[in-house]
Amino acid sequence: VLENQDLQDLIKPQKVEFRSLNFNSTLHWQPGRAREARDTVYFVQYKVYGQSTWQNKDDCWGIQKHVCDLTNETSEIQEPYYGRVKAASAGVYSNWSLSCRFTPWRETVIGPPMVTVVHSNKSIILKLQAPRSPYKRKRGSKIPMTNYYDLLYQVFIINNLLDEQHRVLVYEGKDKVIKIEDLRPGVSYCIMAKTYVPLLDRSSAYSSRQCTVL
Repeated sequence: VLENQDLQDLIKPQKVEFRSLNFNSTLHWQPGRAREARDTVYFVQYKVYGQSTWQNKDDCWGIQKHVCDLTNETSEIQEPYYGRVKAASAGVYSNWSLSCRFTPWRETVIGPPMVTVVHSNKSIILKLQAPRSPYKRKRGSKIPMTNYYDLLYQVFIINNLLDEQHRVLVYEGKDKVIKIEDLRPGVSYCIMAKTYVPLLDRSSAYSSRQCTVL
């Protein structure tokens, strides 16, 4: 019995946590302290905070991976959720390991906007598109993150004569089409953008650089 108890402790999953980008939410964990035996499998359950019964996640029942997609199970984005994981090896089951409480609306990481650059002779016209959530409208298109948050776009310009770190904020607001004027012909300009959520005081990462020469 003692050996079983030891194995239970050694295979118990560690560091169970939710990670979420634009409401694509996955549960991650690390194997227990035992050097992971090849036959270790994992079982995942989830529930809304306050509910008494845990739900099995069928796709993550007896899996060998250390990640489980709970995007559809956490679609009530204002609700707080928990996930938990247990391991089994050689017929021995560990105890459950619990995640911290996870509220998608508060904790998801919002991605940067998509940026398209159209240039004319002394100006750059940008088209910005909000990141999309995994959740769909009835017609099948994915719902943009602007439906869930009051988002602002922040647009930065890098004049390539200057060094990379010198990013100038040239626009902050909600417009999806932005014109940057009074630029110098023959100069290479690079544009990057972020999404910003004033209510949470949180910014996304930068979008990838879009560069153009006027």
